Amino acid sequence: MMMLSGVSLGDVLTICGLFAVQCIFGLYMMFLNRLLAAGVPSLFIIVVACAASSVVVLPFAVAIERKKWPKRWSPVLVIQLVLISLGGVSIYQVFMMLGVERTSPAIASAMPNLGPGFIFVIAASLRFERFEWKCRYTRAKILGTLVCLSGAMCVSFLKSPDPVTAPKSVPGDDEALSNIKIDREWILGCLYLLSGVTVFACNTVLQAATLKRFPAPLSICVITAMMGSIFSAMIQVIMEGKLSSGTAENVPRIVGEIVLVGGGVIGLCTTFQVSSIGRKGPVLVSMFSPFQTVFSAFISFILFRQWIGTGCLVGIVLMFAGLYVVLWAKNREDKMSAELATPSDETESDVERPFLQ
Repeated sequence: MMMLSGVSLGDVLTICGLFAVQCIFGLYMMFLNRLLAAGVPSLFIIVVACAASSVVVLPFAVAIERKKWPKRWSPVLVIQLVLISLGGVSIYQVFMMLGVERTSPAIASAMPNLGPGFIFVIAASLRFERFEWKCRYTRAKILGTLVCLSGAMCVSFLKSPDPVTAPKSVPGDDEALSNIKIDREWILGCLYLLSGVTVFACNTVLQAATLKRFPAPLSICVITAMMGSIFSAMIQVIMEGKLSSGTAENVPRIVGEIVLVGGGVIGLCTTFQVSSIGRKGPVLVSMFSPFQTVFSAFISFILFRQWIGTGCLVGIVLMFAGLYVVLWAKNREDKMSAELATPSDETESDVERPFLQ
């Protein structure tokens, strides 16, 4: 742990905060599962939670970032905010919902863990992440990302206690037709999930680009959350014919829970995550997202006595090892760039500052 000897307090707080955010997201997923089991549509949850998040964060945005608001809203900035709202909030959730219906919980929980790999490729292509193939630190980042992704996939698949059951057999030609239909549904579900992860990765990189033009993460969260709520309401009306809370009973209590948990807690966590993307870049922040799966596995073990197997533990070790390699590579890479930088580069943005001294 020699590389951590000179780390600043701000960097320590950022690392701890990103870990804490993923733990809170893990608890939030358990809260969502309870609401979905009660018959509340996922789009309705998104509508209420996003609207509440926008209202909760708005006073902080006005008090802290009002001076950062642009005097003139350029068309490019407006388009970026609309794309973040539509893609990262609404379309992503629709794709994931359609994918879960056609695959299995294990596949659905594993797919989002591919996000860091997708984000690394997109960010490197758009020069949001340093990428020099001849540099050993770039190769170390690639290796660390692959190791972390491998561990995340191990945890996702091996922690699930629900085996994938084979379809019931149907005699004669009907059996073959049934199997073909199931295969098509499974493939279509995987494509939906993959599309959702791709949208999420593009959205994360787009947030980093938007923060360069509009360096106000609180304000961005307020705007995109409210627009995402509106878009999600429109999508539910198109898909279901109306904005409905489903078959759940005691709707006022459920709405209150969504407002408190989804609006207050998750709204602030999302704001912290977006601000971290602006300060540290999209790739590093995304590397923490698979740890939500790890936290969920431990919570399932503590509360429901779901055993964590050897394969799952190996996956957890791989995830931490991969994250350590990426942090080490970025530290060495940034220190090397800082040594070669000219005095005029001293005012560069915090995204380019060494994350670990």
